[in-house]
Amino acid sequence: MTQLQDSMVKIESTGVTQNTKDMLQQLKTVTIIGSGTMGNGITHVFAQSGFNVHMMDINQAAMDRALVTIGKNMDRQVLKGTLTEEAKQAALARITTYTDMVEAVKNADIVVEAATENIDLKVKIFLELDKLCPAHTILATNTSSISITRIASHTKRPGKVIGMHFMNQVPVMKLIEIINGYATETEVTNTIFHLSQYLGKVPCIVNDYPGFISNRILMPLINEAILSLQEGVAGVTEIDTIMKLGMAHPMGPLQLADFIGLDTCYSIMNVLHMGFGATKYAPATLLANMVQAGFYGVKSGEGFYKYTPGSKDMVVSERFQNKSWKI
Repeated sequence: MTQLQDSMVKIESTGVTQNTKDMLQQLKTVTIIGSGTMGNGITHVFAQSGFNVHMMDINQAAMDRALVTIGKNMDRQVLKGTLTEEAKQAALARITTYTDMVEAVKNADIVVEAATENIDLKVKIFLELDKLCPAHTILATNTSSISITRIASHTKRPGKVIGMHFMNQVPVMKLIEIINGYATETEVTNTIFHLSQYLGKVPCIVNDYPGFISNRILMPLINEAILSLQEGVAGVTEIDTIMKLGMAHPMGPLQLADFIGLDTCYSIMNVLHMGFGATKYAPATLLANMVQAGFYGVKSGEGFYKYTPGSKDMVVSERFQNKSWKI
C-alpha cells in the first residue's frame, strides 16, 4: 500500500482512478454531527485512524460525556493490547468539540451526520451543511433507513451526498454499509469505499431502497419476534433462546431490539411500512405501545429486559415474566 502525499488515507495504487486519489488526498479533517452512541463511536474510529475530528453537538455536556465514553473504550483497547497508551492520548488530542456548526464544518473535508433517526431533523441539518461546508466536502449520513436520495434532494450537491451506515458498537463492528443515492457520484462512492477500508472496516455498497439491506432484513425479523411475544406464542426467554441456540445468533432478537433502542426499531419499521406500503412491515402494536410509554430498552433502563447499572445479568422485565401474558 502506498501513502498519498499529504493525505491521511493509504490506498491500493491499482484500480483507483486519479479523481478518487485526489478526493482521498483531501481527507484530513472530519466533522461528526452528534455525540450520542453512534456519534462518539464514529469519532473514536476516525480519531484513532489519524484524522483531525470535529465533534459537533448543540449540547456541550453531551459531548463531555461522549469524550469520557471514548476514553473508557480506548482504555479497554489498551488493556487488551490493541492500542498503546501513547496512541490513545494522541487520538484523544485529535478530537475537538464544537457547539457552533459554522466553526465545526468550515474546514471539513467530510461530514458524517449521526443525529437522531428523524427525517425532518436530518433535512434541516443537511440544508445547513450544504450552505456552510466548502464546495469539495462530502456529506455522509449514518442513517440506518432514511432515503439518501431524499436527503440529498434538499442540497445543491446531491452528487456528494452518500450513506455511510456504521454498526453499533462502532469501534468493534467491522461493517460499513455504503448507500448510493440516485445522484451520488461514482468517485464519491469510491472515496468512501477506500476510506472505510482505511478505517479498518469492511465496506459493502448497496442502493437506496427503504431499510437498505441491513435493516430491510433485520427489522422485520425483530418485529416478528415482538409479534410472537404479543400473540403469546412464547415468552421473552424462549424466543431469544431459540434464535441463539437454533439459528446461531449471538444475541436474541428481543435483546438486540433493546440494545438498538425500541424507539429506533419503531422508527425504522415505520420507514419500511411507508416506503413499501406493505402490511408485513407494519410495526407491532406492542412495539408502538412500549415506545409511547417510554420503554426503549437499554437506554431507558427497561424494555423486554430490565437493566441495572453495573450488572450483566439478563433479567426479563416483570411485564413479560408471566408466560400467559398477551396484549
